[in-house]
Amino acid sequence: MERETPSAEKRMRLRYAGVCRICAAELPARTEAIYERSTKTVRCLSHHEPAGLVVEVGEPTEPAPVDVGVPGASARREFERRKARREKRIREKNPKLGGLILALSDDPQSTRSWQTGAVGEERVGQRLNELATDSLRVLHDRRIPGSRANIDHLVVTPNGVFVVDPKRYAGRPRLRVEGGLVRPRVEKLLVGSRNCTKLVDGALKQVELVKDLVGEDVPVHGVLCFVESDWPLIGGSFTTRGIDVLWPRKLYPRLQAAGPLEVETIAGLHTMLARALPPA
Repeated sequence: MERETPSAEKRMRLRYAGVCRICAAELPARTEAIYERSTKTVRCLSHHEPAGLVVEVGEPTEPAPVDVGVPGASARREFERRKARREKRIREKNPKLGGLILALSDDPQSTRSWQTGAVGEERVGQRLNELATDSLRVLHDRRIPGSRANIDHLVVTPNGVFVVDPKRYAGRPRLRVEGGLVRPRVEKLLVGSRNCTKLVDGALKQVELVKDLVGEDVPVHGVLCFVESDWPLIGGSFTTRGIDVLWPRKLYPRLQAAGPLEVETIAGLHTMLARALPPA
């Protein structure tokens, strides 16, 4: 009995978001599209090819390269901008003594904080670039459309998308829980004596944004990664309101863990996210 040969392509409702092979249009999860078995890619329904048509091609067309971005680029630019503006202001106000004043004074904390943040993003981003493979794809410093905010790092892995926000804060990160019996339970993120709960609020907004882009079938994980903080030798990491709080060496094995998403799906998600969230 002759075995039936499967069709070279199939019309289907996408389980994961993808990108049209022909026009590069974004195809959200649950969109109907044509899946091409030979290339393991998808295309829009509008690109109809008559049944039985054989198209001869030469070398396969390489997909457009993805701009993965530069770790800490926008924070570094903001630091340099503020530093240059201060220097210009002081030199214009004190033509003769401006250089001496700059040599004997530091930039204000509001300016130095941008450099501190940039260094943390650069260190984490460099390591992520070293870990990158076909099944672990990274994006750095992505601009959120319609906002001045950005996402520091996105990592697409077999276990979903990780939204990573590095922070270079002094002190020990810890979770304080208030209420829970009579009063409503409230979780606060403290670093040393500093209340940093607003960082969790920001991470949750970024996670929701990415969830809207990739669809409900792709897990999205939020991470606050504290660089150079005073972590204990044993334990220390925790989760608050669904956001993981940890340090770099605790993060990297999670990103490299095996999971259900295949390489083709990871590549499609990576390309889609790169186009939806351009470099800042």
